[in-house]
Amino acid sequence: MAGELSSEELAELGALADGTLPAERREEVEARVAASPELREMLERQRRAVLAVNALAEEQVPASLHAAVEARVRALGARRRRSHGAASRLAIAGVAVIAAAVVAAVFLTGGPGAPTVADAARLGTRPPTEPAPSPAGKAGTRLAVAVDGVPFPNLARFAGWQAVGVRDSRIGDRDATEVVYRKDGRRLGYVIVSGAGLARPSGVQATVIRRESYQTLRLDGRLAVTWRRGGRTCVLLGQATRSELLRLASWRLTPPRR
Repeated sequence: MAGELSSEELAELGALADGTLPAERREEVEARVAASPELREMLERQRRAVLAVNALAEEQVPASLHAAVEARVRALGARRRRSHGAASRLAIAGVAVIAAAVVAAVFLTGGPGAPTVADAARLGTRPPTEPAPSPAGKAGTRLAVAVDGVPFPNLARFAGWQAVGVRDSRIGDRDATEVVYRKDGRRLGYVIVSGAGLARPSGVQATVIRRESYQTLRLDGRLAVTWRRGGRTCVLLGQATRSELLRLASWRLTPPRR
């Protein structure tokens, strides 16, 4: 199948995977993918590659590791220019190289006993200890509280979720802050953890929204979404559907609608 695709078709498949395919081409390309098991498999591999690249970009890893990955990518690019028919095999090899680098990067961010996303999520279930922060900025889209320069959103501005309190805590050796929101009797806990990003949970559902990766998981029966913003781990969990949590988590990219 890969050998039957033109370089333009392969490029469109990659653009569909990372969300950059123009709207006027999306319907036709998605129809072709839906009709072909081989194309569906290639698209899934491309999407895994996008997730791996995003994860690597966010990790604080040695410069030598970045250099090794970049050198490998350049070599793959040179080989691709010499042989268009090998594009699919090279793409798979590229995914393997990047994924290996991501595994190494995640290993470097923590080990046994290091704080986890689950620890951050548990903080998100605790009651606030301080009053709600006020809106900040000219548009009032942020709250007057932040962790390492990463602000909490004013979800009342976007989706009617009113901030009702704040709690500062420690997770292992990290500072962490939770903002509690309420709407129609429902509760959300939004946590940001200081320092380098925590190791990402494995075996969970991932969603890419405009090149940002969000992982959905259940912790102690509660639905949660975790992601990175400004290199810091964020967790949002509470009484909301998965789609609503994703809309709220991605507020800076696609502000939720009422």
